[in-house]
This record gives sequence, structure tokens and C-alpha cells, in this order.
Amino acid sequence: MTTIPVFHAHGAAIPKLGFGTGRIGDKTSIDAYGEIVAHALKLGYRHIDTAWKYKTEKGVGEGIRASGVPRAEIFLTTKVSHEYLRADDVARMVDESLNNLKVEYVDLLMVHWPSPDKVPLAETMNALAEAKREGKARHLGVANFNIALLEDAIRLCPEPIINVQVEYHPYLDQTRLLAAVRRLGLAMTAYCPLGRGRLLSDPVVADIARTKGKTVAQVVLRWHLQQPNVIPIPRSTNPGRQAENLNIFDFTLSDDEMKRIHALARADGRIASPPGRAPDWD
Repeated sequence: MTTIPVFHAHGAAIPKLGFGTGRIGDKTSIDAYGEIVAHALKLGYRHIDTAWKYKTEKGVGEGIRASGVPRAEIFLTTKVSHEYLRADDVARMVDESLNNLKVEYVDLLMVHWPSPDKVPLAETMNALAEAKREGKARHLGVANFNIALLEDAIRLCPEPIINVQVEYHPYLDQTRLLAAVRRLGLAMTAYCPLGRGRLLSDPVVADIARTKGKTVAQVVLRWHLQQPNVIPIPRSTNPGRQAENLNIFDFTLSDDEMKRIHALARADGRIASPPGRAPDWD
């Protein structure tokens, strides 16, 4: 079974490859996620990412129990949705997520999207810190924050922030945010690491994949992995692809190959930027 290396950030040891559980359309039922997550854990994944908004928490919890993998070996993330960032709402939603998952704590509790115009960020970050102090979360983070909001969250939160989760793939340049992440000693979890499949037909990556004897997805995930603070969280309901995505620790990309993939970034590369939720991106 594959042993996944970990990244250390402010006392947390985070597996460098995760398994995303955002729902893929309406074809995958909530119950099916139990089998999907159980299979991923049996393959060797130990970092599972979910959110209240995904409506997959119950399935994730079922999968954890069905896998036979001890809870202590799993790094489990969930997120509080942007509609519930008032202190009382945060407390209520954390309890609801724990009940959905049927766990006593999550390893990482995050704000899913910022909403500083509607709720003071200090109120939200204090509520997250309280959840940690109550033992309901081991670590805290934020998702979809720009650099200014990230620095505000760190300044306003009484407990350490260890992670920021954002969209990241070769078509989206995150150079500025990555520099800030490294300066702050954080992990950066990369969702949509394959660009929601857009990278799978890219000729540059396909050429590198042929040279390496690997799939395009494996090459892109390896590109993520070789960036020290970056943790990709690919999602797949296909058992074969789950196994392929895990099989990225037996080869490396050269500096030139890394540069060729970095050069794919383009101005229209961003996929997730919902109006009313997205900040002014860096």
C-alpha cells in the first residue's frame, strides 16, 4: 500500500495527497459516497476532504467506518458554508457536520468562502477558534481567500491558521498566493487539481506523460506534489482512477518539465468564481 508523505504546518501533519468528495453532478448518490470513500481509504488515501455544502458528509462518515481504517490515521477536513458565518451559526453548523460524519472531531475546520461584507471576519474566526478549544477541530483553515483576507484571518484568529484551500492547476497561475503561503508557513490545498478534466487533453502534458509512461492525470498531480506547500485533492468515483491518482510517488518531473507545465497558465484559466462569493483574486 502506498505511503503518502506529509507536509508539516504549525503543528499539523497533512498528507501531501488528499481525496476530494465534492459531488460530481447528480449521478452520484449520497449513499454511494460511502463505498467510494471506503475504497479510497483501503487503497491508501489518508486525507479526506468534504464540506457541509457538498452534502457528502454522511457518505464520508459511512465510508470511514466501513473502511476499517482507524480514525486516528485519517486527516479529515470539513468546511462551514458562507451562509453560516455568524458565531452562533458556526457553532451550530460544526455540530451538524460532526453529527453527519459521526465523528467527535475533524482534523481541519475551514471557512468555505469568505463573506466579510456580511459578517465581520473577526466574529467568524473567533467562532472557529472556539470550536478548536472545545476539541471539535484539531486545526483551522480558510478556503477561497485572497492574500489580504488570508492575512486578516491569521491576524484575527486566536488559534493558528494552517491551511488555505483554493483552485489550483496548470492553467491557473497562483504564483502570488503561493509566495504568501510559503512566507506564512501554510499548506495550500489545491482543489480542481486537474482543471475539472480540462488538462486531460492538453498536448504538452500528454507529451510529458508519454515520455514518463504515465497518464496525463498522474503527471499533473506529480507537478502539484513537487511544489513543497501544495496538496492536491483529486476526486473520482472510478476505482481505477482513484488507484492511478495515488500512483504518483515512483517518478519525478525534471525542472524543464515543471517549467513547461507552469507555462500553461492562462488569463482565463480560473473555473470557480461564483458571483457574490468570490473575492478579488490575486
